[in-house]
Amino acid sequence: MTQNNSLEKGYVHVYTGNGKGKTTAALGLSLRASGAGLRTYIGQFMKGRHYSELDAVCEMMSHVTIEQFGHPDFCVPGKVSDNDRELAQTGMTKVREAISGGEYDIVVMDEICTALHFNLVDVSDIVELIKSKPEGIEMILTGRYAPQEIIDAADLVTEMREIKHYYQQKVTARKGIEN
Repeated sequence: MTQNNSLEKGYVHVYTGNGKGKTTAALGLSLRASGAGLRTYIGQFMKGRHYSELDAVCEMMSHVTIEQFGHPDFCVPGKVSDNDRELAQTGMTKVREAISGGEYDIVVMDEICTALHFNLVDVSDIVELIKSKPEGIEMILTGRYAPQEIIDAADLVTEMREIKHYYQQKVTARKGIEN
């Protein structure tokens, strides 16, 4: 397929921090881009359970493709498996294909910074991906613990900072809001 070339210059965004809203910001940008006819690929690292955004993308956003590269259970520090690493590497392969294939204007690597923190992928691979991306591709990287190398390579960095969260009051994830 040929690239839409709708973006003359693509930038690199990082949405990081301990506050809520990183994935939501990336999905919001994808929604806006879809409305403008831009095609978006979203690779969700470390996620394998069902989230409502999967339904929304499949049913309402024809310009957005979303895939998950994780288990239904959460990845736990100190208990990372070879399968967790394999899934992340599969995700990296798919993201490289999305970037080089010419079909997408925007590529989102959801939770990639957390995958870096868990040593599922290597920071040098991500930095190289950023440096080698075609000029017209916009990249969005999300997740807690963005390393300095990624921050330095980005054009835009937003830190979501938690000030107060209802999880502290034992409110569980609600369908359509957190999952």
